[in-house]
Amino acid sequence: MAVQIEASICTACGDCEPVCPTKSIVPHKGLYTVKTDTCTECDGEHEMPQCIEVCMEDDCIVFLD
Repeated sequence: MAVQIEASICTACGDCEPVCPTKSIVPHKGLYTVKTDTCTECDGEHEMPQCIEVCMEDDCIVFLD
């Protein structure tokens, strides 16, 4: 599984990028995006994805179905 950053909500603050243990969050066209092929949702490392923990915007980073 992976998470997704909602571009319409992202403020490009960058808080999520440095906390990602798999370096799956990268800048993209002035905002941020998640490389879904490497995102692990921090499984085995943390109870919640660290990007969601630090994001100041509600519903900006969501779980993919």
